[in-house]
Amino acid sequence: MLRRIPIKRALMTAAIVAGIVVGQAPAASASVPLKAITHKYVGSAVAAQYLANEPDYRAVLTREFDNVTPENEMKWGTVEAVRGQYDWSGADAIVRYAQATHKTVRGHTLVWHSQLPDWVAALPADELRRVLRDHITTEVKRYKGKIRAWDVVNEIFNEDGTRRDTVFRQKLGDGFVADVFRWAHAADPAATLYINDYNIEGINPKSDAVYDLVKTLRRQGVPIGGVGVQAHLSIQYGFPGQYRENLARLTKLGVDVAVTEADVRIPTPADAAKLDTQASYFDQLWDGCQAVRRCVEFTTWGFTDRHSWVPDVFPGEGAACLFDENLQPKPAYLRINPW
Repeated sequence: MLRRIPIKRALMTAAIVAGIVVGQAPAASASVPLKAITHKYVGSAVAAQYLANEPDYRAVLTREFDNVTPENEMKWGTVEAVRGQYDWSGADAIVRYAQATHKTVRGHTLVWHSQLPDWVAALPADELRRVLRDHITTEVKRYKGKIRAWDVVNEIFNEDGTRRDTVFRQKLGDGFVADVFRWAHAADPAATLYINDYNIEGINPKSDAVYDLVKTLRRQGVPIGGVGVQAHLSIQYGFPGQYRENLARLTKLGVDVAVTEADVRIPTPADAAKLDTQASYFDQLWDGCQAVRRCVEFTTWGFTDRHSWVPDVFPGEGAACLFDENLQPKPAYLRINPW
């Protein structure tokens, strides 16, 4: 796929013409789908069960996006909840869907302190290191050539920029981060390998820590190729300061950046004013990525309020996605894609 270009509005005519040339039917929600208005990857987190059981969900996903991220199906707690007993069914189903519909896949996630099986945390240090290497090698090799990018390490920093005191850090030290990138690269040299975290959209102590770590790893020759900016936002807080500047400074380290898990939650019930603010936040996220040459991907954490994680985790908040529960486009979608 071509390197992505920055200005979405300048692409409107070309996108429409391209659709006519290849005989595409117009999207129900706009004259062109999201994936056609930019040359960056446009994705959503997905769940295998909804792909299998909800034809309308599958249809909108297929129409609008050209990248998918398994929401839970590639996490350690899913693929190997019991030691030595692997369940690849959900991950395989999503990869097959992506191949059938000509989409790329973002692998998520190899090393995370959450959704981690209890048996992993109970291992002594020497065995944990061996098991961690085996886990990464097994999973990455299984999907070698089928995964465009991997979130290798996920959420390893606290808000003040210190390292999160996970079981991996406690038993293996900070050096485990470089190790896991090297192991993942050895298993699939073609995949782009990311560090991924939340609340690093703007310039702050946490994003400074990510910047410093990536700089150090690059100097050490560690094969890190990108930074994932999750972008879980809420309209109750201001839009992150210096967002574009932060994306740009990260790319100056020689890596790509990606918006990996975007959603914008609002206090419920929603009303016109709240939805308008939400639309402004999504538009700023989108346009900031478009403006930075090496921001290569804009992925949302789910695309419909029907299946959003937000209400379960943030009581009193919700309606965080681009499409409502009936899969109708919301003001945020139309702000990004008025065509």
